[in-house]
Amino acid sequence: MIAYFIRRLLLVIPTFIGITIMVFAITRFVPGGPIERIIADARQMQSMGQGGGAGDSVAGAGQPLSEEQIDRLRHYYGFDKPLLESYFSWLGKVLKGDLGRSTRYYDPVWQMIRERIPISLYFGVLTMVIVYGVCIPLGIAKAVRHKSGFDNISSIVIFTGYAIPGWVAGVMLLVVFASWVDLFPLGGLVSDGFDDLSFVEKAVDLFRHTLLPLLSYVLGSFTVMTLLMKNTLMDNLASDYVRTAIAKGMSFKKAVFRHALQNSLIPIATHFGNNVSIILTGSFLIEKVFNINGMGLLGYESVVDRDYPVVMGILVISSLLFMLGNILSDLCVALVDPRVRFK
Repeated sequence: MIAYFIRRLLLVIPTFIGITIMVFAITRFVPGGPIERIIADARQMQSMGQGGGAGDSVAGAGQPLSEEQIDRLRHYYGFDKPLLESYFSWLGKVLKGDLGRSTRYYDPVWQMIRERIPISLYFGVLTMVIVYGVCIPLGIAKAVRHKSGFDNISSIVIFTGYAIPGWVAGVMLLVVFASWVDLFPLGGLVSDGFDDLSFVEKAVDLFRHTLLPLLSYVLGSFTVMTLLMKNTLMDNLASDYVRTAIAKGMSFKKAVFRHALQNSLIPIATHFGNNVSIILTGSFLIEKVFNINGMGLLGYESVVDRDYPVVMGILVISSLLFMLGNILSDLCVALVDPRVRFK
């Protein structure tokens, strides 16, 4: 088993190179990069300096930068080098822990990411605890009470929630509970005067800012995990080994928790590792709706602004976490199912 995990770790290297070089190439060929943005800003300033109003056509302005200045910008951002040379130059810096500097805000990329990791980690951990803490017991209850009133009503509720995307649910929650009823704030993680509040007031303020986005996060994963737990447990309850245990005198409750439940947790374990990257990166749509300055919102803004160093920095972290999460999923399966032997 150790040799298997060593091979999986070694496969992370070529997979990481393949992912990053593909996205790196896309950033080189997609229009609207930092040089184009600087030229557009310079045109706007030139137009305003000539007394033009906001309604003047920017496209009609002349080229504000000389060819020498554009060449210097291309050299500064590394666009004057061939693709592979630029990529391996970037990769060498990444291996030294240097993710580059933002072309939009000129701050170190790692510093920008590090400031937002705790926020996304906060919502990610809470989401995981709620999803696994509620969905597993709920799935067990639905499986043992299949086709009952509880099962039918809970299925209607969770399918209704699954039909609504998390960010749409976030908009609806904001409209109802933040605009109409005015029970919760419109966005952000804390209030402006958070540092001046007492401990109890800080806890209440954080709870009020957390509840609505947390409900939006949970909504998407809730249905999938519940039905996965229910369907897997029902399959195991219909298996011969469970029927044999009941026929020998074991109670139904003991047959569920001593035999069927452990095997039913195997599909749940396979999803656990894959959620590691989601815990950290979050959802950019939900963070955009609630104006939460986490990793998701940073990634969204960096794509919109063509801030390629930030895009690549987030890609480095998310891709590594995803691949390590896959390995963690295999380890969780091996822990849950003693029959699994990786070779």
